Amino acid sequence: MVNYTAARINMVESQLRTNRVWNHRLLEAFETLPRESFVPEKARGFAYVDEDLPIGQGRFVMEPMVLARLIQAAAIQDGDMVLDLGCGLGYSTAVLARLAATVVAVEEVPDFVASATEALEALEITNAVVLQGALTQGYAKQAPYDVILLGGAVAEVPQEIEAQLAEGGRLVCVLLDQDGIGRAMLMRKDEGVVSGRVLFDAATPVLPGFERKSGFVF
Repeated sequence: MVNYTAARINMVESQLRTNRVWNHRLLEAFETLPRESFVPEKARGFAYVDEDLPIGQGRFVMEPMVLARLIQAAAIQDGDMVLDLGCGLGYSTAVLARLAATVVAVEEVPDFVASATEALEALEITNAVVLQGALTQGYAKQAPYDVILLGGAVAEVPQEIEAQLAEGGRLVCVLLDQDGIGRAMLMRKDEGVVSGRVLFDAATPVLPGFERKSGFVF
């Protein structure tokens, strides 16, 4: 029988605190939210491993350290509106909901939408909603967003998503370079212009739909 409480504490102490995650509210969210509730039942014994956890449909729950450092870099404030793109089974949404005023999560897989909604409701998280839609389109109806999180590696950030950032808004993601190397990025919109900087390297699986488009070969 897995002691999930002990596993959560160990995750925070050995995976997060030792890797430059220091934000108190963020650490508290990771320490108290039951990650095992957001993975397939057969994988719950592996819920706290320090790697990306497959959940089916070519999707993963992001490695705890990478997710935590991305969210920390976004500097989420109490009153922020957050867009969580590719939330999977809802774990990232739950973490974000502990930090922000409102979280809009978007997921393409209907079963994921249902599972994430059920898990959030079971934890009585009322400031987040999971909607079905195309991840590459974001969710313009509730824009602009103070923070946008992309739940997997991407070859590029679509302009449609950048356009949904508020002035001063932050977007965090893992961006793939030409060689397929992933780098965690913090992007910010200032005076209508989005610019970014590299935070750290991250071997995060690609978010389906955000692969690099192959060019024509003559």
